[in-house]
Amino acid sequence: MEDSLYDLLDQAEVETIIYSEHDNPHSLLGPHITDKGVVINAFIPTAVEMKVRITKTGVEYPMILMEEEGFFSVLLPGNKVNPYTFQITYDNNTTMEIVDPYSFEPMIDPVELTRFSNGIHYTAYDILGAHLMETDDIKGALFAVWAPNAVRVSVVGNFNNWDGRRHQMRRLYDSGIFELFIPGLKSGEIYKYEIKIKGGLIVLKADPYANRTELRPDNASIICDLKEYEWQDKSWLKARAKYQCAISPMNVYEVHLGSWKKPPVEEEREFYNYRELAPMLGGYVKDMGYTHIELLPIMEHPFDGSWGYQLTGYYAPTARYGSPADFMYFMDYMHSQGIGVILDWVPAHFPRDAFGLANFDGTCLYEHKDPKQGAHPHWGTLIYNYGRPQVSNFLLANALFWVEKYHADGIRMDAVASMLYLDYGKKDGEWIANIYGGNENLEAVELLKHLNSIFKKREDGAFLIAEESTSWPKVTGDVTDGGLGFDFKWNLGWMNDFTNYMKCDPLFRKGRHGELTFSMIYAYSEKFMLVFSHDEVVHGKGSMINKMPGTEEHKFSNLRVAYGFMMCHPGKKLLFMGQDFAQPSEWNEAKSLDWHLLDKGLHEKLNRYVKELNKLYRSHPALYELDYEETGFEWVSCMDADHSIIAFTRKSVNSEILLVVCNFTPVVYKNFQMGVPFPGKYKEIFNSDRELFGGNGNINPRLKQSKKIVTDGREDSISLIVPPLGVAVFTCSPVISEENAPKVKGQSDKANKPVSL
Repeated sequence: MEDSLYDLLDQAEVETIIYSEHDNPHSLLGPHITDKGVVINAFIPTAVEMKVRITKTGVEYPMILMEEEGFFSVLLPGNKVNPYTFQITYDNNTTMEIVDPYSFEPMIDPVELTRFSNGIHYTAYDILGAHLMETDDIKGALFAVWAPNAVRVSVVGNFNNWDGRRHQMRRLYDSGIFELFIPGLKSGEIYKYEIKIKGGLIVLKADPYANRTELRPDNASIICDLKEYEWQDKSWLKARAKYQCAISPMNVYEVHLGSWKKPPVEEEREFYNYRELAPMLGGYVKDMGYTHIELLPIMEHPFDGSWGYQLTGYYAPTARYGSPADFMYFMDYMHSQGIGVILDWVPAHFPRDAFGLANFDGTCLYEHKDPKQGAHPHWGTLIYNYGRPQVSNFLLANALFWVEKYHADGIRMDAVASMLYLDYGKKDGEWIANIYGGNENLEAVELLKHLNSIFKKREDGAFLIAEESTSWPKVTGDVTDGGLGFDFKWNLGWMNDFTNYMKCDPLFRKGRHGELTFSMIYAYSEKFMLVFSHDEVVHGKGSMINKMPGTEEHKFSNLRVAYGFMMCHPGKKLLFMGQDFAQPSEWNEAKSLDWHLLDKGLHEKLNRYVKELNKLYRSHPALYELDYEETGFEWVSCMDADHSIIAFTRKSVNSEILLVVCNFTPVVYKNFQMGVPFPGKYKEIFNSDRELFGGNGNINPRLKQSKKIVTDGREDSISLIVPPLGVAVFTCSPVISEENAPKVKGQSDKANKPVSL
């Protein structure tokens, strides 16, 4: 018998298995029908005795130890493979019964492999990674990883003593994907891929498609069943498209979960769980009147100080705050409260951590080999090779994964400019031009268009936002018209201009009036979102309140008028956490927000002001319905630099009109004559100088009837109190019956006489 088995074995192939250098171990291991019977081979290091047990009959056949390293073989009678198990005795006298992982045929359809190789497998996460499944009544986990240049890939974990010889994977055709089904594994098992690269070096890699990971500093992947959670947000998803569009209000609260609120010191833990955070954060956001939250990246990342912008686990929510099911609960809860959730996503670069994507299979697989193309010199990170179909597929599928599996309502794409330009952050000689000699990254452009096109086809209301800091044309333009196809773009130009304006002493603001009004020149070139994001309160920039000049009272007044102008300016809105109660300290990801400040006067009043401002925004379609139509905005006064006063109207689809007046000096103007769009009645509905908000009460309590006094180039005007460092909003009701009223030409400069505070 032993001689017959030796004759049936290719000794060179046996050695390849023993030395773990085989990329198709199924060709030797497992059952094989021969003209002499069925040969079953197994390689179980540290095993001293093995038997094959036929499942149906219970008949056992002793296996012969062919090589001392643990290579066993047996020849069974017949010409049919019957289901069987291995009875194993190890060198420590322990025994185990297992189903042979090499007794299964390939489980990934070749059609799916082709789709992945072509970069169009939009649910690649369903075939790659680790997936619990059942086949032939056998439960286990199917592993699949893309590592085309590896000599050999194995699955390792506690279940095999991290021994890369035990579960060597099979290369599937020419796809570069390795696959192995391991019976008996359950949810919660940790694992990695052991990869032998050319030259014999062995590296351990986390699964790029893992759905769960260990808590840092540990970094193994964890088998996880995403189907365990039962979603309750069907009605939300069904209706989402109608309130996540250009004509809907969108007022976003940007959040870093780990530092929004931390547990008390006495609890001796770093973070709250997703399930604990959900009602706390959801309750606050709902009470404040925000429509959405935007989470700084919650995908797994090893370094807290990166805030999540250097990802290693693209398909796993960070373990810092709990399990995938916990995060699903978080998302579900937000939807139950009518709150949309936007996730920050980082397709621009990835870190060099040895367990991650860098040099994954011994080659620059996900990144470019040439550092002029594949490295960010300032960030110390690597750049994706967007021209490689499998890499672009990894990113395409990942964005869709968060929408499909976690019901994300939107994806905000970080650092898009760094993707678009080959010379981004680089000096001459540090980058390589494209095939036309330009600095545009053509492969990245194609990826962005591809992704946006796929999102549009879903028609489920999920949207994409670009953080793009340059004047690249048509970022939100239609792909068919040469655009990139994003739904919204962060208006970083407005943020920089307006922040610089607000930081200036009011005495000198008249010389910088253009920074206040310039945004309207390009406001309709893109579908903009106005942002005061986390980027404005880090790296020594200080908090929003401490950017404001003047006394403490003036700082708060400045912040109120800044937020008021932002809310009334065309475009969707975003504000970073802590800035809605004027946290004075710069944001620190290691510390909780200073919630105790809400017990103090001006901080509590500013928080109340932002709440009322949010309510104003959501209550008046004129402030959001025509954000991206020129008919939705009209200047009334934009040239009054001497007073640093501007006025404009906002309009809705159904002809609601609001008049907005902003004063950026600490001077109150009594009887200020302001032009109005038509004869009518004007009623103040909002004023940032109310004492309730921390102001001095310079409001307009009575209804204003326009008069035929030419002001600001308008035939009609009203006389009003303009609050110092304040914003006032009026409803406008036309009165047509005054057509024949006498007209009064000119205006008196005395009407605009300032009154010092």
